[in-house]
Amino acid sequence: MAKNPFAPAAAAVAFSLIISLLPLSISAATFACVPVAPGATVRADVPLSDLQRSYVSEGGNTPPANAVAVLAVPSGFDPGKSWPVLVVFSTSDFKHQNRDDLVNYYRASGLAQGWVLLAGDGPAPAKKDSSGWRAGMTLAALDAMHKSFPGSEKWPLACAGYSGGAKRAGLLAPLLSLAGNRIIGLYFTGLNEDMLSEGYRKYKPGGSFLRTPVFLSTGTLDKVATPAQQTAVKISMQRTGFGRVRHEFFQYGHVVKKTHIEEALRWFREQQGG
Repeated sequence: MAKNPFAPAAAAVAFSLIISLLPLSISAATFACVPVAPGATVRADVPLSDLQRSYVSEGGNTPPANAVAVLAVPSGFDPGKSWPVLVVFSTSDFKHQNRDDLVNYYRASGLAQGWVLLAGDGPAPAKKDSSGWRAGMTLAALDAMHKSFPGSEKWPLACAGYSGGAKRAGLLAPLLSLAGNRIIGLYFTGLNEDMLSEGYRKYKPGGSFLRTPVFLSTGTLDKVATPAQQTAVKISMQRTGFGRVRHEFFQYGHVVKKTHIEEALRWFREQQGG
């Protein structure tokens, strides 16, 4: 039987067609021009808008040339799909940066639950670590994510904070909502003051924000944010109108209970139906 002289060429064309129809390789994804591989944690310099620079300058800070964004993605990350995003805030104590808490407290639990994690900071700690500084840097990180992954502006978003970071998260989550982000949950641990109600009154994100699920994690031996104080925080939030506040306890002090992070992230997705 005579061989088809066009068979090799036809096969090559068919193979090229198959390759062209395959999804873009996940490893080709980039965050602010930095390659992102599944399961990776990357750091990128990202620009500050004029509005973000005005936030950052609160308290007399000189805006730096850029913000620094840290992004962690789960092992199955495909930027063409929708992913829940956990935005992390840290306390000001000891010059902690948001990215420090992302790595130390939230990354393992968040990735295990299939979440993307994001933190925005300055290249160095602020001269005055104001809420405006944290807001501007976090919004710059979110802008970078939205520009890097088209469609990510619609991804569901939760905020998390420990101790002073919980206060920051509560105060600034309403601002993130006002900026167009879809907030589906708030995780607070070691929180002794209700800054969420203050943020709601200050930024006025609308009545629908009061339906945001709130997960309070409390150590029964916590002497910095005592169980009584954290229970008072819950009552204060409920008086403001937050109707889905869940309060869980664990048998330690002023620490982060990582299984509570996982439980909170699961609960947030259940509450929004996915």
